[in-house]
Amino acid sequence: MTSLPDSRFSCTIVSDHATNLFRPLVDFTHSGRNSMLNTPRRSILMLVFALFAFCSPLQAAERPNVLIIFTDDQGINDVGCYGSEIPTPHIDQLAKEGLLFRQYYSASAICTPSRFGILTGRNPTRSQDQLLGALMFMSDIDQQRGIQPGETTIGEVLQQNGYRTALIGKWHLGHGTESFLPTAHGFDLFRGHTGGCIDYFTMTYGNIPDWYHNQRHVSENGYATDLITEEAEHFLKDQQTTDKPFFLFLSYNAPHFGKGWSPGDQSPVNIMQARGDDLKRVGTIKDKVRREFAAMTVALDDGIGRVMTSLKNNGLDQNTLVIFMTDHGGDYVYGGNNQPFRGAKATLFEGGIRVPCIIRWPGKIKAATETNEVAWALDLFPTICHFANVETGGLTLDGKDISGLLTGQTPVGSRELYWQLGSHAELKRGRWSALRQGDWKYIEDAAGEEFLFDLKTDPHEKQNLIQTQAAKRTELQKRRDALVKTLTPQAESTNP
Repeated sequence: MTSLPDSRFSCTIVSDHATNLFRPLVDFTHSGRNSMLNTPRRSILMLVFALFAFCSPLQAAERPNVLIIFTDDQGINDVGCYGSEIPTPHIDQLAKEGLLFRQYYSASAICTPSRFGILTGRNPTRSQDQLLGALMFMSDIDQQRGIQPGETTIGEVLQQNGYRTALIGKWHLGHGTESFLPTAHGFDLFRGHTGGCIDYFTMTYGNIPDWYHNQRHVSENGYATDLITEEAEHFLKDQQTTDKPFFLFLSYNAPHFGKGWSPGDQSPVNIMQARGDDLKRVGTIKDKVRREFAAMTVALDDGIGRVMTSLKNNGLDQNTLVIFMTDHGGDYVYGGNNQPFRGAKATLFEGGIRVPCIIRWPGKIKAATETNEVAWALDLFPTICHFANVETGGLTLDGKDISGLLTGQTPVGSRELYWQLGSHAELKRGRWSALRQGDWKYIEDAAGEEFLFDLKTDPHEKQNLIQTQAAKRTELQKRRDALVKTLTPQAESTNP
């Protein structure tokens, strides 16, 4: 694989505190929403990205297509190959053909910051609008909040380097103006919804229309999971008409609950929206809510199977890097299951942030393998760019390039991962923070209670060592406090 020379862009190397390893952080600083679009520096950087795409001798066939399949509220025990009773044969097939992670983490335990992290490669704490909680409402204050123009996405970088890009499904990074929509953040095509969930049958958030074709609201008939799958199939079929590689962020809303409308209360209501035929397929599951969740999950798995078939039928299978993961842990109230791990969605125990992840690339990633190496969603941005031969000079990225791990050449080693979680009004959960450093994990919950775990000996977080390991508690708390000061929103300089 031909690599572009590193010397063309400056790169800031930042020490890994825990292990004295070094990870490249490319510093593309960001400003507030009013100045980003017209700043000279940003224009120059985007021009440089475009020139790389134009000048590179690499052709589309030499660079992989990239498909990220991102599911919603699906816990680690909601996938068959991770031990679930819910049948997911198509996801399981990915595991048979790829690498399954045992210690993989989401960027957050809530939808919006999780999406910010995976798409920007940056810790959500850095977001201009402090997107640490979910954008909960389709009106009022949440109309004015979202991802900002200077917060560069993987879609934007790949688009500037000759990729055909699409986001199909759930966005949840802003909806009040067109500047918040995916088409303003590196995606040629957007088909889907902007809110945190949707009525699976009416494509509305409560009674508010929320289904888009690019910037336009449209009416659609069908079942949301199927519509997302069908749009992906159309996108892959259209790939036959171009010589560009593609990047598809396929963001299913399932198996997240639906958002219906209560005429009596004149307000949105959370509802499970499984189809009758799908319920019959999981009829042996006794708990009603779990059974409905399972039915929504098997419909999701069917969709993933259809997308993988479409890849093969269109001759794209062998040169496509496929990444399957979920946005965070499941919600027990709505049928999710994170066992044997403690916690759930909107908490920073392992059940809230340790998620299923499978990565497949025939001929490059060994089939039917597993890894216990620690990785997380922020690693995808630099890793994808490595495989695509795309320079990331000028960007601040908080993950590691784990391409060597995927190809079986280089272990990742000890990691330091930090999460800060905003409040979640609907789930009635407050702000949390957590730091994993090596095998140690420190948590402070919304009530100020502290937890300290040795994940090597206690991966299920049953034994709180906060009283017996005072020195380690102090060390990690100080490091957490230092990171809070470091991982702040950054304003882009107006000087090139």
